[in-house]
Amino acid sequence: MNSISEITKRDIFDLFKYGMDIPDLWEMRKVQYNYFGRLEEIEFLQRLYDIKGMPSLDTRYHNAEEDIWQHTVNNDDYPFCWVFEDERFQLKNGSDEKYLKFICEIFHPTVRDEKGYWKEFLVGVNKLLQNDGYEIYPAEKISNRDVYSWRFFDSLENKLFIPFSQRNQKPIKEKRMSLSIKLSARNQIYQFLEKHNEVFQKTDETGWNYNVKTSEEVFNNIRQFYIPKCYNSQREYVETDNLKDFVCHNSPYCVIDAIEFFEKYNQNTDFEAQVNAILRLNDIALKLNNGKIESTFNSQIKTNTLVPIQEAGLKELLQEAAIYYDEGNLKIAVEKLWDAFERLKTYYSPTLDKKKSTSRIINHMSGQKAHFQELFEKEFLELTQIGNNFRIRHHETTKTDIEDHRHYDYFYKRCLSLISVSIQYLDYNGVS
Repeated sequence: MNSISEITKRDIFDLFKYGMDIPDLWEMRKVQYNYFGRLEEIEFLQRLYDIKGMPSLDTRYHNAEEDIWQHTVNNDDYPFCWVFEDERFQLKNGSDEKYLKFICEIFHPTVRDEKGYWKEFLVGVNKLLQNDGYEIYPAEKISNRDVYSWRFFDSLENKLFIPFSQRNQKPIKEKRMSLSIKLSARNQIYQFLEKHNEVFQKTDETGWNYNVKTSEEVFNNIRQFYIPKCYNSQREYVETDNLKDFVCHNSPYCVIDAIEFFEKYNQNTDFEAQVNAILRLNDIALKLNNGKIESTFNSQIKTNTLVPIQEAGLKELLQEAAIYYDEGNLKIAVEKLWDAFERLKTYYSPTLDKKKSTSRIINHMSGQKAHFQELFEKEFLELTQIGNNFRIRHHETTKTDIEDHRHYDYFYKRCLSLISVSIQYLDYNGVS
């Protein structure tokens, strides 16, 4: 895909080449950040490219590695940020996938300079990328440090955070989801949230600074969706702004809402790890992941499994399917997932046709062992037949209707099971 505009690429280039302005007391200050972080420039490029196998632009040298060493180390006569305009690296005119992979590597824990302004530059880069429908986000952790990947960005979806109880309103109402949190666990959660109930400053429209507690902001956030209430000593369900009462004497789904909203104000701590430790300790089959509580039995593809997928169309369909499934819209979720399944089968096209591309995927999955080869061939075939025989795509009116939502759930989980295994075997350097 090529959705990132020339303007955005130019602005990101300017950001790294000329620096950015950040507030410093009463004035703005220009700060710089090297895209290669704490590494040497050539070390950084070696993490992404086979520069020994790339051509040299200097006829005196055999390959790009020798060329780059000469002009960035020995003579140091390449202009700063030259790589963004060097055609060999396909950052200026290449695909979005290649560009985003490069940008994500800038903020990798091994690369980034923790003492530098990488966080400010990450925010700046993200603001620019979001204009073109992408964002960089923390997809996993190494040594408790965020590793970033890219995903599609929907400005409407990201304007308003929808808490757990509201995201899962339909399955809760239909009793397809149940949750119980013991009082002892609630007390632990309350004590933890109270520990993070810090005071911070806000500024009103007149420029006046005032102090506010995290819990006050959390209750304000919750009021966008419902009135925060709790059971009092008379077992009456009454409005409250008391954090302990809200957590200890309320619906368990509201407790989860409180955790999610607190996380919004504690993103630079180990809040997530500590919450998950409490949930595990109390055998609550939930976990906090990138700001949202999800089931540990969740049938979604893990975020870090999606990270290496270089084909944007496949990645987008899988993300969309997951969003629709989480929202309880199983019909559209299954349709998107089947589209992803069909796209997966063409992963190695146009180098290979659809049939040969599928065979290559199956060969990698099976390790060319006959029993597994037969198993995966059968599963690919049967899922293809399901897509052909049932009305999964809603414009296909001649197929068998699916009237029971539980059948949609079955189709979704069966297809997802195969896809989630398949994508772990893809050759990410083999996409044309």
